[in-house]
Amino acid sequence: MKSNVKYIDTKFVIHYSSVMKNVTITLDENVARWARIRAAELNTSVSRLVGEMLREKMLDEEKYEQASCEYLSQKPAKLRKPGAPHPKREDLYGR
Repeated sequence: MKSNVKYIDTKFVIHYSSVMKNVTITLDENVARWARIRAAELNTSVSRLVGEMLREKMLDEEKYEQASCEYLSQKPAKLRKPGAPHPKREDLYGR
């Protein structure tokens, strides 16, 4: 009889280490209240919540910068053939 039991290798463990820095921030009272409530909803600390928000912002900016560089590195595309007239305003705006 075949067993459907699956075994997990618990001998192999990966440890990640990173350096964490403490910073002090000043928040408006309403912002601090919201942060405490949101952190509680997510079962985390305000410190971790703020850290994750800042990390997401940093990654978004890095992605934007990369996309901007990729776009600007492309050759310009011609929108019309040389000598062709410009479109009429009415045609552009459907008037």
